[in-house]
Amino acid sequence: MATSDSSLKYNPFGELKNCVGRKTQAKPLAARVSKSEPEPARDPEIEEQVFLEAVQDVKPMQQDKRAGNKITSRPPEDVKESTETAIVDQLTNLVKYGEGFVISDTPEYIDGTGYDVHPEFAGRLHRGDFSIQAHVDLHGQGVAEAKRTFEEFLTEAVESGRRAVLIIHGRGLSSPGEPLLKNSVREWLTRGHWRKWVIAFSSAQSYDGGAGATYVLLRPRPVSKRVRKGRRGE
Repeated sequence: MATSDSSLKYNPFGELKNCVGRKTQAKPLAARVSKSEPEPARDPEIEEQVFLEAVQDVKPMQQDKRAGNKITSRPPEDVKESTETAIVDQLTNLVKYGEGFVISDTPEYIDGTGYDVHPEFAGRLHRGDFSIQAHVDLHGQGVAEAKRTFEEFLTEAVESGRRAVLIIHGRGLSSPGEPLLKNSVREWLTRGHWRKWVIAFSSAQSYDGGAGATYVLLRPRPVSKRVRKGRRGE
């Protein structure tokens, strides 16, 4: 069978030529990509509707399953009532029995020590480290009469060997100015004859009269003149 000469010839670049021709006629890529259109404005009402539709099947978590600590703006009622009850009890005990009232923290508190005595003795006396062996009440007496009673009481105390005594003089609340009798007792203990007999003195505890009474700790014998002169020379 006779064949055409053209069908027997091998031409590998023939198709390549055709492809090159088609490529030159194609439009550039940039020309084929259309410019993006501006995004339409969003409608808030539509967005809200879409959100509600998206969460319509969502159920809120139970209170006890939420993470984190529970924070309350006020304490539970039982705690509040307990605190109020405790405060009322404290005030009641303070008024009726003087519990919780610290005499040494008030301006009415007084204390002092004698010759060469450490101040700690006054604190120990106030705390009750020494048992009270006798007491005298100067209430209702004038200064002159009270001084005579005071002198007789302390004289009897040292002669009988009593060391810790209590002098009740009142707080002087009815006095127009300073508590006269109370200040007089303090002066008698820190000046004159009885100073050499005093180890320490302090306001009493509430159950013994508080600021209206004074503890006194006495020496078994008076301080010698040599010690007293030495103290005055300092």
